[in-house]
Amino acid sequence: MKRRLGSVRARATLATTVVVAIALVAAGTAVLLSLRFTLTDKADAEADSVARNAASALANGFAYDELNLPDGDENPVEVLDRKEKPVAVGEDVEGMNVTAAASDRLNSETNDDADDRAEGDREIEDNDALTAGEVTDETWYGEGTATVEGVTAQYRFAAVDVITPGGALLTVYAGAPLSTQQEAVDVALTTMLIGLPLLLLTVSAVTYVVTKRALRPVEGIRAEMAAITASEDLSRRVPEPDTHDEIARLARTTNETLAALETSVERQRAFVADASHELRSPIASLRTQLEVGSAHPELLDLEGAVEDTVRLQSLAADLLLLARLDAGERPPPEARFDLAEVVAEEVSSRDGVTLDSVKSVEVRGSRNQICRVLGNLLDNARRHARDRVAVTLRTDADQVVLQVADDGSGVPLADRDRIFERFVRLDESRARDDGGAGLGLAIAKDIAIRHSGTLTVADAPGGGALFELRLPLT
Repeated sequence: MKRRLGSVRARATLATTVVVAIALVAAGTAVLLSLRFTLTDKADAEADSVARNAASALANGFAYDELNLPDGDENPVEVLDRKEKPVAVGEDVEGMNVTAAASDRLNSETNDDADDRAEGDREIEDNDALTAGEVTDETWYGEGTATVEGVTAQYRFAAVDVITPGGALLTVYAGAPLSTQQEAVDVALTTMLIGLPLLLLTVSAVTYVVTKRALRPVEGIRAEMAAITASEDLSRRVPEPDTHDEIARLARTTNETLAALETSVERQRAFVADASHELRSPIASLRTQLEVGSAHPELLDLEGAVEDTVRLQSLAADLLLLARLDAGERPPPEARFDLAEVVAEEVSSRDGVTLDSVKSVEVRGSRNQICRVLGNLLDNARRHARDRVAVTLRTDADQVVLQVADDGSGVPLADRDRIFERFVRLDESRARDDGGAGLGLAIAKDIAIRHSGTLTVADAPGGGALFELRLPLT
């Protein structure tokens, strides 16, 4: 049960059913109230018409016993004098009980003279609003009961004042039955009570089926992701529905994530394999030299052992730096330094390197890491240069541009992106002898990116390679 209520289908179905139920109850209540008000207005109009017909006859001088009053079971009528005593009643009407809303209006237009109330006859002067032979324009309404032939029922009553030609003030009460209203309301209520549950069941079933069909691709994505997790096969992809909705976009985004993850894992595996390969050579060489030196001390190549140790140490440092960069290490945003000073110091420690630099330019980032970038570029340029290496530092709009150029053979156009990959050496036969592991340019590229900059390679003006580092100014 918890699992079903926890599903999207169950929650969507429940929410839709509750919303529809509230809407139907509200709409049904409004319909019932509107029906009741409409039928009440109709009963008021019917009662007013009967009361005014009787009042008009009295105003025209008809005697009480000559009034043509309707049957009591259809429209009970009662005529009261000033003392609220019946002077005429409809046929078979045994009694009427009208709510105060109507009956209290009987004397509302009279004056408050106590002597006149006690006389039993209303004079024309006592009602300034009416004259002899006139019917009031105002009608008062109320509800009550009337007993006709021993049967008591609910009625809607209308009360109208009239003054006879003889000056007597009378009030005519006429009723309209509420049985029709009650029957109509009962039928509508019964229909709603029967139809509402059926409609809710239909809405729930349709919502459940539609939601199930809409979420079927999600279940396919979930099942495939579970299979990928179990098999650890990142080459698999989740199914993409042939729609243009959120689920299709979710599937595409999931596949893009899987592709990026597969690439990352493959890159990690290649990195581990290449690192193991690169570490194995100096370690094997160092072990061989140590074993030979242990057996024959006079044959120990101490200089070679030191070189292998330095090479191994440098490679370990490069791998550690790459690991930190892969982990997202970035320089603190508040760190700043003078790049011109760093360039001048690095160039001064190397022979055969010319410098054309601005006096001072401040950038944000890690001084040590940018120094490492420049060192790697200079090392790479020295390995490939014939005679000279030139360094230029200048500003360009909101960027600082550091260029390192050599007069070597340059970098082929097809390899200009590839040389920034890890463990890539364009000249395999020479790179290992020179001590390069194919990590220098990769490290320089990653550091440039971590400093919101770029590192590219192009042709130098005088031939050779031109590496350009661009960093944002502070």
